[in-house]
Amino acid sequence: MKKIQSALISVFYKDGLDSLVKLLHEQNVTIYSTGGTQQFIEKLGVPVVPVENLTSYPSILGGRVKTLHPSVFGGILGKRDDEQHLAEMKQYNIPEMDLVIVDLYPFEETVASTTDEKAIIEKIDIGGPSMIRAGAKNHKDVVVLAAKKEYAVLEGILREQNGETSYEQRRAFAIKAFDVCTAYDTAISNYFHQSAVETPFNKEEKIMRYGENPHQSARFFGNLDELFTQLNGKELSYNNLVDVDAAVQLIKEFTDTTFAIIKHTNVCGVAQRAIVKDSWDTALAGDPESAFGGVLVCNGEIDKATAEAINEIFFEVLIAPSFAADALEVLKSKKNRILLQLKQQPKVKEQYKSLLNGVLVQGVDEGNYTEWKEAGGRETTAAEKDDLTFANLICKHLKSNAIALVKNKQLVGKGCGQTSRIDSLRQSVEKAKQFNFDLNGAVMASDAFFPFNDCVQLGHAAGIVAFIQPGGSIRDNDSIEYCKQNNLAMVITGMRHFKH
Repeated sequence: MKKIQSALISVFYKDGLDSLVKLLHEQNVTIYSTGGTQQFIEKLGVPVVPVENLTSYPSILGGRVKTLHPSVFGGILGKRDDEQHLAEMKQYNIPEMDLVIVDLYPFEETVASTTDEKAIIEKIDIGGPSMIRAGAKNHKDVVVLAAKKEYAVLEGILREQNGETSYEQRRAFAIKAFDVCTAYDTAISNYFHQSAVETPFNKEEKIMRYGENPHQSARFFGNLDELFTQLNGKELSYNNLVDVDAAVQLIKEFTDTTFAIIKHTNVCGVAQRAIVKDSWDTALAGDPESAFGGVLVCNGEIDKATAEAINEIFFEVLIAPSFAADALEVLKSKKNRILLQLKQQPKVKEQYKSLLNGVLVQGVDEGNYTEWKEAGGRETTAAEKDDLTFANLICKHLKSNAIALVKNKQLVGKGCGQTSRIDSLRQSVEKAKQFNFDLNGAVMASDAFFPFNDCVQLGHAAGIVAFIQPGGSIRDNDSIEYCKQNNLAMVITGMRHFKH
């Protein structure tokens, strides 16, 4: 445990700082500060030592240089258990700095509000990141706060622990401080590269209760309030967010009234009907077993009749662009049920995946098909073309290997995440049989090519009359010839939709 006896405070954002400053004063902490922060503290009636008293230099070069001095950085970086460090600090009258509260100039805000490069350059902080990194580096002895949201956190610790912090607490603050510096440097780098890509780590950070499992820590970087208004329910979990993302990515594919049910990021029920209630009933019928505990999403308003029907099952999250007032009354009957009003679709252009000590970045999988090549034994009918288009979009949102069986704009069977395509098809057919669907006249979509003609043979035997696939196999002709011999329709799209 370390007791805080001195603090260096220099911040741009002073919201909520007054309470912490008053507590530090009550606990007899000597406070050092500069410029506007110094004036803010003085107005609180709290004694403060100007940094100029340590450096013997005023703020110079228009404020560009005020804390870059050995008397400041020596006080932050000096090791409290190193006799040579302590002797040198005493020799040069360098006071120990036990607490560093520093935030950064609003670089991103300035970039967002002006194109004046001169103004933007002036918001590149130099002393701030240096002091934050120094405090974080020396977290064995120093507490560092790099964001205003940490003021209340530290205040609570100091009240509870009588002005002391533990090593674990100092290390936790240091990690957050390094994250702030990383995001700041990334934003500056992006600006100079004139990059339109915004990395996720320069967004607001939210600590999750836990990750995929309770023993895993997790954080979310982003602003959910831009996308949703939460109307009811508990805090969204890590797994909720993963499924919600899958749900909104799927529903944005459709313009006609569509309802979908997501389970572990896979679609387990989806249907398109003229009214919302019918879409819900038909989507649920596709796999009522898997729908238990799922995430529901619709692109139309939830009315009372639909809400009453939905209320009969257990689900985690419901997402829709709007809810009728009487529908909300029904749905809010369970306090933990999460209701999200979707305000806008995420404008994500790139996806990130961490692996092998690095990060993979790719563009999002946009679109349905690049060509519509009728390659089977006959042309598709208008109804088959609608179902094939619908099935291909659903297949795009299933884990590979993926197969989707559709009949009359309803998902009637699906297979996903299997190690062979024929296994996914077998799973699809079994799912359809489980819920008594007649596959005669249904269509099939595959996320990738058929390596052999076994899938079209098995599909045909089950009643499938039309297929859609990207093509590209050296044995494409095997499947095409089978369709020609059996008067089956087959469409080649030229666009694969793997989802690993």
